[in-house]
Amino acid sequence: MRSYNYSSDVESIAIKQSGYRPQYAPEEKIRVLEVSDFPSLGRVAALRFIEWCQKNPEGIISLPTGKTPEHFIYWTSLILKKWEDRGIKKLLEQYNLNISSKPHMASFVFVQIDEFFPVNPEHENSFSGYIRRFYIKKFGLDGKKAMFMNTWTTSCRSGMNLGEIFPDGKVDLSLRYRQPVNRREHLQQKAILDMDQYAMEYEQKIREMGGIGFFLGGIGPDGHIGFNIRGSDHFSTTRLAPINYETAAAAAVDLGGMEVSRGKVVMTVGLETITFNPTSSVIIIAAGESKASVVRDAIMNSSSIAYPATALGKLQGTCFFVTSGAARLLIEREAKRLKENTSVSDTDINRIVIDIGVKSTKKLKSLSVSDFLSDKRGNILVEKGLDVKKMAVSVEKLLKERIEKGTKNIGNMIFLHTGPHHDDIMLGYMPYIIHLVRNPENNHYFATLTSGFTSVTNAYTVGQLKKLEEFLKTHQCKKLLDEGYFNPENNVAAVRDVYHYLDGVAANSVEIQDEASSRRLLRNIISMTKKQDMAVVKKKISWFTDYFEKSYPGKKDSPDVQMLKGMIREWEEDLLWAHLGFDCDHIFHMRLPFYTGDIFTRKPRLKDDIEPVFSLIEKIRPDVITVAMDPEASGPDTHYKVLQAIAAALQLYLKKYPERTMRVWGYRNVWYRFHPAEADIIVPVSMNSFAIIKSAFNVCFGSQRSASFPSYEYDGPFCDLAQKIMVEQYAMLKTCLGREFFYSNPVPRLRATRGLTFLRDMSPEEFFTEARYLKNLTETSYQEENTQEVLK
Repeated sequence: MRSYNYSSDVESIAIKQSGYRPQYAPEEKIRVLEVSDFPSLGRVAALRFIEWCQKNPEGIISLPTGKTPEHFIYWTSLILKKWEDRGIKKLLEQYNLNISSKPHMASFVFVQIDEFFPVNPEHENSFSGYIRRFYIKKFGLDGKKAMFMNTWTTSCRSGMNLGEIFPDGKVDLSLRYRQPVNRREHLQQKAILDMDQYAMEYEQKIREMGGIGFFLGGIGPDGHIGFNIRGSDHFSTTRLAPINYETAAAAAVDLGGMEVSRGKVVMTVGLETITFNPTSSVIIIAAGESKASVVRDAIMNSSSIAYPATALGKLQGTCFFVTSGAARLLIEREAKRLKENTSVSDTDINRIVIDIGVKSTKKLKSLSVSDFLSDKRGNILVEKGLDVKKMAVSVEKLLKERIEKGTKNIGNMIFLHTGPHHDDIMLGYMPYIIHLVRNPENNHYFATLTSGFTSVTNAYTVGQLKKLEEFLKTHQCKKLLDEGYFNPENNVAAVRDVYHYLDGVAANSVEIQDEASSRRLLRNIISMTKKQDMAVVKKKISWFTDYFEKSYPGKKDSPDVQMLKGMIREWEEDLLWAHLGFDCDHIFHMRLPFYTGDIFTRKPRLKDDIEPVFSLIEKIRPDVITVAMDPEASGPDTHYKVLQAIAAALQLYLKKYPERTMRVWGYRNVWYRFHPAEADIIVPVSMNSFAIIKSAFNVCFGSQRSASFPSYEYDGPFCDLAQKIMVEQYAMLKTCLGREFFYSNPVPRLRATRGLTFLRDMSPEEFFTEARYLKNLTETSYQEENTQEVLK
């Protein structure tokens, strides 16, 4: 077996720079390198990889797919491409790398970590396609040496593929041990057993080469490494394996929806495959607060099949590279931060007090000094000489004030509600909007900044097109055509589409609803073709139908298909706000062009993305603008880029109109949530509000009812997850304030409370500071290279 050199000056220097020890035993079972932000994570991982390549020529490497390695790919490509650049040389020297020894990348053998089964390697969403595009091509690896997982033609006769044997993509692994019942199952059983043989030989080949020497991987929402999901044997080898719900949900976007990813089977290297060579270097990267719990579980637990990454702890060369957000729940590090700070911020105090109250299931005013002493962070507050009992009473008072703020009647205000996607506003704070719109002195506008086309499945779009084809045959359609109803300039008719649909909902008539949806779809296709000629329209429908027949789920769609799917989402949002009486003139579909459907999308640009938002703000002149505000590397990448576009546009606006004042309300929804300590506005949610949200979501968002692209933490539609989050937030504060605060409150609205929504109220300056902070955590920069240039 080959002996690899896993020593690392890069890790030693970076750990020293971090100010933390590599490991806080006994709590931490695996070494940790903590960096401040996502770009730094990618840069230090790239330097560690380059260092390993210098020390281990011709070694065996495995690198991850997905969005997490974006900055790793960027920095590795940049370093290799500009090795002689003075800035790159300086960076290499800072970490004791030999600048005269550029690695000969073609000497290394790449081993693919995992792949869906079956999947066509020519498809954009195959992992082997990703590897060829971002690793073989950009790093200069030798594709002929690479070990790719062939999950498409293995054991098939010439001209056949596994997609024909498994036409729906579903694989029943019980065929390994049960009798097949028909000819197709006989073929499928043979294909499964042949793949089992192939997997065994794949494993054998890795071992014969001496095992993987450098493994870089991410960690999944359930803690999976590769596709070794929760419950995987720590001695597992390369194999065909099922995936769990969390993994299927995370893969839904790549595969075209849960309808495809649910029940999918994968080929994956095993945990023993990764740890086979005791001298290998295993780096797991994790960014953002959303990964904090899985990072904690992986690092602070002893070896357990419940936490797959704990299998990696037996290697001396294993290290987690994480951002400060991902390290947030590593309690020794959090305690060190608190101890070293000369003062503790109000937000940190509030967070600690609330957490202790929830953990001890006590009202805040009932917390004792011993409750604080039993908590590591609380103990530090006591050591610093703070009056913790007085603080607890103060936090209780603050929470009540913030709830009162969430119930206050607001009038004579102009609101511009913004969302990255068409259901983000609703899922974030619909209960608040329901109350705000009751005051006729307020004016509300709604803007969705992207087309949102990636969340509409091919199957749903085909279903809508089929209904349209039936509608075209009706007398009603011909009558409306003769009236000029579908003229793209007929805005009155466009509003009629919406109210006709809602009339159908009120009448419990699916037929009317389908007709209204077909009216809008026809109007959209006419606007795309710029022709009201039905021959042209039918030809376009035929083109769409043919496109979907030849396409595959998860493929990046053509511009026309993206437009059509985006228009479906826009129709759904028109229906939503019509519930509250808002016509299309109060709803803006921005379609910012940075949203392309690529795995790595560009940053918002001034002319294309920022100026349109500026023009909208200038037109509306809002007193309050709302923004989806997820933390670093949490939630869709789109949320972050929309936030930056709004921040840039708002800066332009206030520079042009410095005399104008406004507030910015940050909200979160199903992707991440505010801690109560971070929320300035706490809005009570009643059963009535829950009923409205659920009904409106199911009535309006037809493309989302089946939860084709769900959250990994809830198997169901987003409206149900939003309710679950609001209920959990209510439970936290019910514990902190005592149930009698709600049950016996003299205000009926508070007695009716069964959930809570959190928002953060900011001045523009506070918002800009937050946006800059997130930008520093999220974006990389280099004076001679643009990220998109490297990644394209």
